[in-house]
Amino acid sequence: MKVFPVCWLAATSGAVLLAAGCAPVARDAGEPALANDPAASLFVAAKRGNTLSKVDLASGEEVLRKPSCTNPHELATSPDGRHVALACYGGTSIDIFRTDTLERVTGIDLGENARPHGIVWHANGDLYATAEGRRSIVWIRDPLGERPETFEYSTGKEGSHMLAVAPDATVAWTTDLGSRTVTRVALKARMAPVSVAVGEEPEGIALSPDGRTLWVSARGSDQAFALDPATMKVRETVATGRFPLRIAIRPQGDVAVTSDLMDGSLSVIDLEQAEVVRKIRVSGPDEAQERFQVTILWSDDGERIYVAETASDTIAEVDYASGTVLRRLSAGEGGDGLAILP
Repeated sequence: MKVFPVCWLAATSGAVLLAAGCAPVARDAGEPALANDPAASLFVAAKRGNTLSKVDLASGEEVLRKPSCTNPHELATSPDGRHVALACYGGTSIDIFRTDTLERVTGIDLGENARPHGIVWHANGDLYATAEGRRSIVWIRDPLGERPETFEYSTGKEGSHMLAVAPDATVAWTTDLGSRTVTRVALKARMAPVSVAVGEEPEGIALSPDGRTLWVSARGSDQAFALDPATMKVRETVATGRFPLRIAIRPQGDVAVTSDLMDGSLSVIDLEQAEVVRKIRVSGPDEAQERFQVTILWSDDGERIYVAETASDTIAEVDYASGTVLRRLSAGEGGDGLAILP
């Protein structure tokens, strides 16, 4: 692995021009994976069971479950939809599996004490992940090639946890739980990382579809923040529900939701007004500990929200318009990372 100090440049050839998603799912434009597509599948990384599951969304049945790696948390799908990559938080690797059979294809080791967590499979075909134990971001070029290249960039912060990557793949941002900061890392320029204090225990992170606003949820202060992704200045502060572990922006770009663990609910934030406009009850405060909701994922049509309930081994499927929980899907012990593919 090539390791770069805080203001060093990762050598690369050619310009990266394709767009990327900043959520765990990345795919080519024009190829949506809609939750109401009868052929769509939900992929679930189960961190207690150390498994990867595939759920048929038409029937709601788990159709495949295979061993994965130690304590997998987040996952990301390849732009062509043929592979899924797991961040093996209990180990040091990014492991890649086929989406049709869930068979393991390869593993890419990130170094001693890596503890990879946040992960993005960019539309350019490269993988990006946080290595929390190494206080860094790792760029994996050509992850399915015979000799993948890895480039490591120090954040210099404790608990670099979740990750967002710019559409042109020149910049990445992390939430640093232990340091209570958000860090901007230049991937292709000689610039030192820029870190700013953002609330208490910032964890969730999402870049707006137009790339102009970076949204962060801070679980320890029950707040969401809108940052300028270039200057890292905080533009807006929004009070959310209790313990907002994650934030996810609707593909249409009009609202974001936070996963409020202690309330068992979702806060819906109007992004233009920068205010919470409604709450969606998923389980409620009485069942919050029993369910322990974590990861949230939008369907590409913006009609459904999938909520991983880690303690009850379920994924709640929520109708956005009505706020109704339509059903609960079962998939592995401690489901966390989520992705949808057609």
